Amino acid sequence: MIRNKPFFVFRPQSLVLSLLTSLLLYLSSPGPGYGFVAWIAVFPLLVICKIEKVRSAVFWGFIAGFIYYLGLLYWIVIVLGRYGGLSLWLTVPALILLAGYMAVYTAFFAWLMSRTMTCIPPVWSAPLIWVGLDFLRNRLFSGFPWQDIGYSQYLYPRVIQVADIAGHQGISFLIIMVNAFLFTIIFYEKDHKTGLFKTRRKTYKRHHLLPAFGILSAAVIYNIISYQHYIAPGRSPVAGIALVQGNIKQDQKWLPENRRHALKTYLKLSKKILANKSVDLLVWPETALPFSPRHDPLYSELLLDLYIDNGTNLLTGAPVYQIDDKKITIYNSALLITESGIRDRYDKQHLVPFGEYIPLANILPFPGPLVETMGNFSSGSSSMPLTAGRIKAGVLICYESIFPELARQEVREGANLLVNITNDAWFGRSSAPVQHFSMAVLRAVENRRSLARCANTGISGFIDPAGRIVSRTPLFTTCSLEAEMALMDKITFFNRYGCHFPLLCLFFVVPLVLFGRRKKRGCLLD
Repeated sequence: MIRNKPFFVFRPQSLVLSLLTSLLLYLSSPGPGYGFVAWIAVFPLLVICKIEKVRSAVFWGFIAGFIYYLGLLYWIVIVLGRYGGLSLWLTVPALILLAGYMAVYTAFFAWLMSRTMTCIPPVWSAPLIWVGLDFLRNRLFSGFPWQDIGYSQYLYPRVIQVADIAGHQGISFLIIMVNAFLFTIIFYEKDHKTGLFKTRRKTYKRHHLLPAFGILSAAVIYNIISYQHYIAPGRSPVAGIALVQGNIKQDQKWLPENRRHALKTYLKLSKKILANKSVDLLVWPETALPFSPRHDPLYSELLLDLYIDNGTNLLTGAPVYQIDDKKITIYNSALLITESGIRDRYDKQHLVPFGEYIPLANILPFPGPLVETMGNFSSGSSSMPLTAGRIKAGVLICYESIFPELARQEVREGANLLVNITNDAWFGRSSAPVQHFSMAVLRAVENRRSLARCANTGISGFIDPAGRIVSRTPLFTTCSLEAEMALMDKITFFNRYGCHFPLLCLFFVVPLVLFGRRKKRGCLLD
């Protein structure tokens, strides 16, 4: 009598390993801030892929990712609920759906690793698969590259220097390689009769671990040399940059009766800075002007009040309305304003889905409250920097700082300084502002540009080309910050070719999808 094999066998140890993966990934993320934990965070998931059948590994991979992303992205409920005006009946399902979508990629990672582990060395397959899947997640459905594992190292500038070669995903590659390296040292091959792991072979160690050790060693050496080089930018010119953190409440700034108060807050802080400092560029946050210039009398007050005693350059966020043929187009913009008026403008290119526009709003039947509380902005198309004297500022508005390609393109267009203006008041006192700030650090290293970040409620700060956080502000404080930042014009390997690294990893994943399978004999490891 032939017995059907069970579709799924529950093993308590797999549950523990899955939960441990979730916990370690969460602890390594900005917020908890234990970035060093990332170097062992995926180890338990690799063990699951070794001891479980394929379908079970997929299940536990999904659970690990789902719980991790619930903890990482819990602030979605705050954004949509407290500031978006939506009820828990909409915000909680939105969080669950987003976490479930993100967990699909960890499940897919577990599926591929489980299928190929006995045939392809994990120390090579794991980092290729992980980064290849990151590439897909960062681009599908407009892309959501929020908190790739490489960002966990943002507090360790001596570890992230390789980002100017392969981007932050190069760091992700090294992290997963170390996880797989440790896994391979401890576990080599499972004896299917006894269920135990065999002793690793010396030939396997020589053929597969030594080349991986060589790559990791080369990365360490490069990090050391590059860090020492970029902490002293040499003869690069410097510019005085000032940031103003107005700390305007999100639910108050757009009220007509509060617009003048918001403007006066920024003007008061700015004039105090300009009276004592030599400032080449004054930066206000995203939508610091809660009105469209040229269509509001407050704009004239701004010019008269700010420029009566000095001629500084102001870079500020503001909504811009354009009327063509009775059609109104709205942009989320950054304006470069001098005493003669608006000199230049950058329009946000990558809008936030369900925040600044509703995807497929004309086709899909979204709930009325959802549509009413979201924006209806149009996207810009130019990556040209805004020029203020010797400063050529590549602007990243809010969410754009998490997309490496946008900063890379602005540097290729000539930017010698990156400026990130944002309004993180939506996040409340969650860990999201720290997560958002951490990703800006990697933009500085990838492009070897100083980065000034100005946020309405924080975190504002300065990051140098070596990835060091020069200074930063606390959350929900009204304050200002000044620094002299280097203006560099170096073109890095990442600027030229680095964006292709995750695509190259994905290219190598394709054969794994097509041909990867468990084999009892004739394996590549033999």
